[in-house]
Amino acid sequence: MHQLQPQPEVTTSLQFNTHLASNSAQNTTQVQRFAWENLQTEVQQVDWLILHFNDWFSHLNVTLVRGEFEPEYFPATTESPARIQFAHGFFNSALHEISHWTIAGDKRRLLPDLGYWYAPDGRTAEQQALFEQVEIKPQAIEWLFSKAFGRKFRVSLDNLTGDGGDGSTFKDNVYLQLQKYLSGEAKLPRDAKHFIDCICAVTRGGKTLQSDEFQRDALD
Repeated sequence: MHQLQPQPEVTTSLQFNTHLASNSAQNTTQVQRFAWENLQTEVQQVDWLILHFNDWFSHLNVTLVRGEFEPEYFPATTESPARIQFAHGFFNSALHEISHWTIAGDKRRLLPDLGYWYAPDGRTAEQQALFEQVEIKPQAIEWLFSKAFGRKFRVSLDNLTGDGGDGSTFKDNVYLQLQKYLSGEAKLPRDAKHFIDCICAVTRGGKTLQSDEFQRDALD
């Protein structure tokens, strides 16, 4: 998650909602038409993800949108749904932002950028430790999402010019948190579980994720 940026200019809310409504039937057809395993490019996979996410979570008045710049979350208004905006059209960025959204409770979903504090790249060791503390659960959940899609997951320290260390402790913590989710020691957020169940239904024939599919050394 990043510092709040001015909300980009868009068409009016009425136009936005009309556009969504007019594409509803077409999107549903597309959701049903394309099989995940037949998609060949990142762009196709991102389009598939957007269509499916927006279908699976239509009951929560939220949409996933491709962003041109940094990721940001925009709460719902009386005229438009909430928007989870991911960075630069990247599939992995979409999964990361979704993971943060699934962890956020109803109150934080009312706040711009889910109420996250964010220190930019170049953090001190102390700032990086705080950053990693709040990133353990989202990145463990993101790993589950990635595995369900059959994609490679990489942890993100997001501190290229700062004092981030080698990340080994953070990777340990992400792995341990993931195993807690899989064992039931820690409860997956409701919407994270729903998302994983939906993904597995269409990419794995309903086969659930198993702990032996995840190895700590895969993070190195």
